[in-house]
Amino acid sequence: MLKKRIIPKLLIQNKTFGRLIRPILVTTRNYEQVFEVGDPLSQAKIYEAQLADELIVLNIDRTPIAQDEPLLAVVEKLASQTFMPIAVGGGVSSVDDFAILLERGADKVSVNTAALLDPELIAAAAARFGAQCVVVSIDVRCDGESGDTVISHGATRDTGKLVVDWACRAVELGAGELLLTDVARDGAGNGLNVALGRAVADAVDVPVILSGGCGTAEHFVQGFLRGGAEAVAAGTFFCFRDQNPMQARAHVRSAGIPIRLET
Repeated sequence: MLKKRIIPKLLIQNKTFGRLIRPILVTTRNYEQVFEVGDPLSQAKIYEAQLADELIVLNIDRTPIAQDEPLLAVVEKLASQTFMPIAVGGGVSSVDDFAILLERGADKVSVNTAALLDPELIAAAAARFGAQCVVVSIDVRCDGESGDTVISHGATRDTGKLVVDWACRAVELGAGELLLTDVARDGAGNGLNVALGRAVADAVDVPVILSGGCGTAEHFVQGFLRGGAEAVAAGTFFCFRDQNPMQARAHVRSAGIPIRLET
């Protein structure tokens, strides 16, 4: 049985200090409020020491990746100074962008809006680099009347696409993994949308990473047991709560869920 994964999210925003542009680690709430945390590389090293399985690095400014040298430098440092797999996204719009990130040390590339605008990007990236490198990120707005729909452009536009339909299409085109986030729960700490996770996990045959809403270690357990997730990702939970990946991992293990406990 494959072991479940706990994945810290590093949200990056470029800040200007005089003539210098410096990538800062931040967290968000509902994709709107932004809270500065500190240095992404230092935090990543802490997560590695605390037995995080992977990292997800997302540029929330969505600067075109080929032009974002500060972020690319962070990716290079993460790849050379830590030993966790790294998925990087934000500002990815072409197969060449996949190549740039993989050359700089990313193990996987996450794509969101660009895949919605041109779904064939998924197929082209999977054909060139392999499905294992292609993570399709799906941001969701849940509405009891119209159903769960996919939103794009940093959660500012409703595409009208139903989540399960788009998830299935993305996998059909070659996505090797899905990152699923309920935007209304982002940073709130009220729990993951396990119903959404289960609906997608039951519909596809690739791993689903469930994100948005972890406020206690028990929320990770529910993401695995009720949400059908292969991995749970969190940002605010690890930055601003008295918890770390090692503690969350022990709680998950105590619930009888297979998960790595040692390096």
